[in-house]
Amino acid sequence: MNAIEIEEAVSSLALAPFDPAEFPCAFLMAFGNKETTIKRLKSGTSNKSDVGGVLQTNNLHIAVAQTGGVTQCLKSLKDSPATAKGKVRFIVATDGADFEAEDIDTGETIACAFQDFPDHFGFFLPLAGISTVKQIRESSFDIRATSRLNRLYIELLKDNPEWGTAERRHEMNHLMARLIFCFFAEDTDIFSGTRLFTDTVEKMSERDSSNTHQVISEIFRAMDTKIAERPNAKLPRWADAFPYVSGSY
Repeated sequence: MNAIEIEEAVSSLALAPFDPAEFPCAFLMAFGNKETTIKRLKSGTSNKSDVGGVLQTNNLHIAVAQTGGVTQCLKSLKDSPATAKGKVRFIVATDGADFEAEDIDTGETIACAFQDFPDHFGFFLPLAGISTVKQIRESSFDIRATSRLNRLYIELLKDNPEWGTAERRHEMNHLMARLIFCFFAEDTDIFSGTRLFTDTVEKMSERDSSNTHQVISEIFRAMDTKIAERPNAKLPRWADAFPYVSGSY
């Protein structure tokens, strides 16, 4: 599995209903472990945990904590003789609400809400045999963004196969470039207000998304219209909040 495939698997795991019994092995599967490896861990053949979790030698010791007991559970994993004997690289504890982890080799730690642990998937890439440096780990958000845009691109082509032809490819690429700009602008204060683009699309779109293309078109039109020319442009009030972006974007 490559980093983008791992990100997709980890994101799906975070969105699925939390199953305490299945989560440790599901976490390992998200990082590319094979079914045969997981079966051996579940049967106890290769599981060396001494705290009721799952221990994969040279890789991971993971356990599900009682509600509110994640920090203590992580400490138990760290103090576990099996962790040292198994030469474990990572320890992970969660109760389905909170998530904590530590890289034993470096001492780096993670503490976040459970649903946010995919934001840190780069931290665990060594579990998949992918060596990382700090810059790669810190690019997790970029990889997640790339993955999502790739999925959007694929879905758009499914419904609009003609956009993938040579004649229309430029238009498709232009659309994706505009979307990337809008997401970037949200994160860098080019747009005033938090999540202006995302929240506007969510708020103004119908439940079935039947008018989403019109909402995005009006946002793009606003960004193409100079402030002085807006009274004559008859922009919707909600689109008028977007700044004029000089030049092509």
